[in-house]
Amino acid sequence: MGTHYILAHDLGTTGDKATLFDEQGAAVAIVFEAYETHYPHPNWAEQDPADWQRAIFRGTRRLLARAAIPPGQVAAISFSGHMMGALLVDAQGAPLRSSIIWADQRAAAQAERICQTCGEEAIYRLTGHRVSAAYTAAKVLWVREHQPELYRRAAKVLQAKDYAAFLLTGQVATDYSDASGTQLFDLVGRRWASDVLAALDLRADLLPAIYPSTAVIGRVTPQAAAASGLLAGTPVVIGGGDGACATVGAASVREGDAYAYMGSSAWIALTARQPILDPQRRTFTFAHLDPQLYFPVGTMQAAGGAFDWLERLLRGAAGEERLFKELDAQAAQVPAGAGGALFLPYLLGERSPHWNPLARGALVGLAMPHGRGEVARAVLEGVAMNLRLILDALCAQGVHLDALRLIGGCAKSALWRQILADVLDLPILLPALTSEATSLGAAIAGGVGVGLYPDFSVAGRLIPVAGAEHPDAGRVAHYDELCRVFQDAYEALAPVFARLAALSATGL
Repeated sequence: MGTHYILAHDLGTTGDKATLFDEQGAAVAIVFEAYETHYPHPNWAEQDPADWQRAIFRGTRRLLARAAIPPGQVAAISFSGHMMGALLVDAQGAPLRSSIIWADQRAAAQAERICQTCGEEAIYRLTGHRVSAAYTAAKVLWVREHQPELYRRAAKVLQAKDYAAFLLTGQVATDYSDASGTQLFDLVGRRWASDVLAALDLRADLLPAIYPSTAVIGRVTPQAAAASGLLAGTPVVIGGGDGACATVGAASVREGDAYAYMGSSAWIALTARQPILDPQRRTFTFAHLDPQLYFPVGTMQAAGGAFDWLERLLRGAAGEERLFKELDAQAAQVPAGAGGALFLPYLLGERSPHWNPLARGALVGLAMPHGRGEVARAVLEGVAMNLRLILDALCAQGVHLDALRLIGGCAKSALWRQILADVLDLPILLPALTSEATSLGAAIAGGVGVGLYPDFSVAGRLIPVAGAEHPDAGRVAHYDELCRVFQDAYEALAPVFARLAALSATGL
């Protein structure tokens, strides 16, 4: 009996990452297949499912060759993928158009119609999410209105990882976590929201059957085996949406566990037995990979992306040597509070906690003595302070946290980890695995699905804590006051942002 491996595909915004994990959660081999996102009009974002197919099949062949293992040792294939999309397919599973992905905002009018028809508060309480053009429901309504012939031909609406699973098995399915990103899902009842479908006059048969993320929905077909190099008959587990997979990959698998993801964007999420509904609708709730759990979350738009912006700005177009390490080191020489410089990180508008697309970035309090170090530290602190507002919104509903795990590319900065510990007043735990967390979460779902693991609690063993930053009492007190100034600065500037947007729209 040889070693068993789990193959996880993570279909991201920039490409598909195929990772082969052994039973101990170690990544044996990783292959990345890039694909494009197309922006045919302002606020539109689409991907070609043919690119997903190429990435899945070619990436799998490359991965098996790189790992040099016989395909018979792959015990399961599982998936993660970006959420809240809309891929319409016909009765044979053939795509009818490009997939409208999570970043697409074209369906604002349709989102407003959902508000008027169903009620914003009612939708939030039923689905766990505030009404938005980002979700599948509004996107499907847009297709029905603007491409009615395609809508009439559509048999199902799928998410990215659902289509990937179909390519390998010929079976059409989704899981609870991706269903919870459609705004058509009864979050507590764990079923499609028939009342919402009826109110919007959407066909219930458009939505696929829903399974737990650990369900074996089918096996690799002979055709898929020939295209991918996998063994025909290998079990295929449906897996989950990328946010849910990252939650398991951060070992947030018991009630009260919490983590922050910090990449280009950032979020704080915790694991709970029930959805957390915020009276101000600052946060939202998805279904966890574990069918008994949920993960309430607050997401901000620009975290590492704000630091990327600063680095590009200071490096200039002609610069080749990236400045991240230099800026990090310079920021570390500046005391807490960045010498009075304050940064609002709203370069892409903001979701949690403000839900204001017109919000913009701002550097407040600049003075002649300030240099790169102060500005760099202000950016790191500004991101941390917005995460503090998100954490406060979650904790206002009675949540108590003992610590926060940190995953994502920004977790590599010891300075940023310490700033987070001080701003959030929580120990920041660094898992042994940070950049592969989403893929590992999908792999754990696969392993549970085929019996390699007993349940999701195995994540605690597979993902030990490699280090921790602890809050400093003096800096905590300083940041408490600075966070109040941060919030006041946003509220003072919010009407200015609106006026700037209006002037920008008129042009010259």
